[in-house]
Amino acid sequence: MASIEEVVLLYLLRRHNKNNRNRRTRRWGVRPLNTTRIQDGEFVSLVLPMRQLDEEKHFEYFRMTAETFDHLLDRVVPFIQHPACHRAPVSATERLSATLRYLSTGMSQTGLAASYKLGTATVSKIIKEVCLALWAGLEEEVKCPEGAQWEAIRDGFWEKWNYPNCVGAIDGKHVRIKAPANSGSSFFNYKGYFSFVLMAACDAQYRFTFVDVGAFGKESDAGVFSRSKFGAKLLQGRLPPLPCAPLPGTEVLTPHVFVADEAFPQKINLMRPYPGSQQLSHDQKVYNYRHSRARRIIENSFGILAARWRIMGKAMECSEDTAEVVTKACIALHNFLAKGDQDLPEENRYIPPGMADRDGAPGRVETDSRR
Repeated sequence: MASIEEVVLLYLLRRHNKNNRNRRTRRWGVRPLNTTRIQDGEFVSLVLPMRQLDEEKHFEYFRMTAETFDHLLDRVVPFIQHPACHRAPVSATERLSATLRYLSTGMSQTGLAASYKLGTATVSKIIKEVCLALWAGLEEEVKCPEGAQWEAIRDGFWEKWNYPNCVGAIDGKHVRIKAPANSGSSFFNYKGYFSFVLMAACDAQYRFTFVDVGAFGKESDAGVFSRSKFGAKLLQGRLPPLPCAPLPGTEVLTPHVFVADEAFPQKINLMRPYPGSQQLSHDQKVYNYRHSRARRIIENSFGILAARWRIMGKAMECSEDTAEVVTKACIALHNFLAKGDQDLPEENRYIPPGMADRDGAPGRVETDSRR
C-alpha cells in the first residue's frame, strides 16, 4: 500500500501534467505581421504625417486639433509614460492616439490592434490604462461646481434658455454593454438590452457637472439618482448651495432648482413638468414649454457625447468594469473639449452649429441636426 507521501506526490504530479496540457503554448513573442509596426503601422504611416500636414483630417480622426491633442497629452502623460523595456516600446503619444481612435469610432479592439499592428491584449490594456489616465488627468474638468460657478450656471440658463434660477438639467442614459457573466437580469433593462446607467447633470453649455456611472440597467432613473451622492445631497436640500433669489423683473424670492422629467420626484429644488397636456391652463403650458427648453440640454449633452465618441452608441465588447472606465473617459474628454468652444473657428469646434438645439423663431426651438 502506498504511503500518504506517495499519494500526495502522485496527485501533484498529475495536476502538474494536466496544467501543462491545458496551458496555451505561445507561438511567438510578437506576431510576424506586427514586427513592422514602427515602419508601416497606422501611427507611423498615417497619424504622424497627418499631425504635420492635414489639420482637417486630424480633427476628423481625433475630434480635436493637433494643438489640443498636445495639450491633452501633457495632462495625461504622467499617468501613462512607461520606462522603455522593449525593443519597440509603445510611446505615450501612440497610446493616446490609439485610445482616442477607439473612443471616437467605436471600432473593435481587434480591428484597432490590426491597424496599429499591436497585439489585441496589448490594445485592451492600453485602452483601459489611458482611459483611467484621462479621468485622472482631466479631473478638474468634471468637478462639481463651487461658489460663483453655481451663479454662472444660473445666469447661463436664464440668458440662453429663459429659465430663471436654474442650476442644471438632470437625466439618465443607458450605456450598452455585452451581458456580464453571472449577472442574471440585473443589467437587462426595459428597452430589451444589457446596460448600466449613466446619471448626470449639466450646465447651459452642455458640460456635465455631475456624473454617476455603473448602476444596474434594470433600475429606474429616479432610483439611481436617489442613491447617488449628488442625488442624496439634492434630496436632502443641501444642493444647490445658493439662497433664494428674486425672479427676473420681480421681487418674488424663489429657490434655485434643477430640472428633470416626470420620472423624478417634485421637490423644492427639483422641478418636473406639469403632467398631461389636455387639461393644462395657459400658464401651465407656458411653464412646461420653458421647462422643456431647459431640460432638453441634458438630452443634447448625451447626444453630443454619443455623436463625438461613437463607442457610447454601441454595445461595448469589454468587461463591465472597463466599460465604466471608458464612459468616464468620454465624459472627461467631452467637458475638456467643450470648454472655450465658442472662441474657436466653427470648423474646429467640438460642438459646431447644428449639433445641438438652438433658438429659432420666437417661441420655437430648432432641434439639432442629429435628430
